[in-house]
Amino acid sequence: SKKRSRRHQRFMERRALLEQRGLLGPRRRPGTQGRPSGPTKVTQRCGKVPKAEVSMSPTPSVDSVAAHRSASSQSDRAGGTSAGVQPCHPPPSKYVAIDCEMVGTGPRGRLSELARCSVVSYHGDVIYDKYVLPLLPVVDYRTRWSGVTKRHMESAIPFRAAQAEILKILKDKIVVGHAVHNDFQALKYFHPKDRTRDTSRIPLLNQRAGLPAGASASLKSLARHLLQKKIQVGCRGHSSVEDARTAMELYRLVEVPWEMELACTQPPRPPSPADPSTDSHQYMDDQYWPQDLMAGTL
Repeated sequence: SKKRSRRHQRFMERRALLEQRGLLGPRRRPGTQGRPSGPTKVTQRCGKVPKAEVSMSPTPSVDSVAAHRSASSQSDRAGGTSAGVQPCHPPPSKYVAIDCEMVGTGPRGRLSELARCSVVSYHGDVIYDKYVLPLLPVVDYRTRWSGVTKRHMESAIPFRAAQAEILKILKDKIVVGHAVHNDFQALKYFHPKDRTRDTSRIPLLNQRAGLPAGASASLKSLARHLLQKKIQVGCRGHSSVEDARTAMELYRLVEVPWEMELACTQPPRPPSPADPSTDSHQYMDDQYWPQDLMAGTL
């Protein structure tokens, strides 16, 4: 139609103006190779075939951008990954490991409440380590296992304050821990399952340690078999920092195969809704062009 022809003519005029100002590379015709946009230097070396040094324009062409967007949209519709492309792996800053120590409260000290919490980074650096005052009076410090004594409670912070600080650290993180559901229970918190890595439930670790795949191995046993390291020894109780670091070390042993297995078992990502603003035909309208370019063409 005439209206479409006029719009196309304006589009071609603006394209030519962009190419003239160096804001857009020359368009490549089908079946031909694009010519270099910069000067070509030819050097002769020891009778060898001359090599051309080409300086390419840093501005991508419209065709290449459109092809990239098309490939990205097809990848999203296919579930986020395409053939031959590995799933996106979160950076190390997204990983933390946690371990908590509990004391006994309530009747006969049968209730377990948080008394110490430690959080370490992917590389084992301590992010958080504080003693926590339980909501109920402590009946049994369980020092032989927790390492917590009455002296530690003198400098402990209230549970609600500690809970707010810890949950702020865990937000949007992938949390590693051993039997980590116990730690979440002590924090009165539920972490998303797809962002939780429990080293007590990884068959890969049990296989490497020569244990049954379905067995629930202790952190101490896995550390001895796979890391050649002794933890939780002596009568002073466990160290939550040491246990968190050990859980992270165990996770890193099987990180790549475990994440690949999780990527295959997780449900596909739902397709992203179509955004009408990304339709390339709309960019021919006057509203998408700067005023200085319109003044030179209209």
